[in-house]
Amino acid sequence: MQRNVNTLERAFELARTGEFDRIGQIKNRLNREGYSSKLVVGRYLSAQLRQLMRLARPESYCLPSDRRTTLRRDA
Repeated sequence: MQRNVNTLERAFELARTGEFDRIGQIKNRLNREGYSSKLVVGRYLSAQLRQLMRLARPESYCLPSDRRTTLRRDA
């Protein structure tokens, strides 16, 4: 564990790093760092973490469905 950060704060920090694609990966890291990943539950929290992970990824790693722009179809 580091500094004075609780489990949920650390989960949000990890989601913002761009290193993770899935919540399970964040939970594994939390466990390795001495936090209890059992606190990272719930639909709303999971959605928040997934959104942060998506936004933290470099654009080149985003899936087409994640991109905010749409491709124009040539007629």
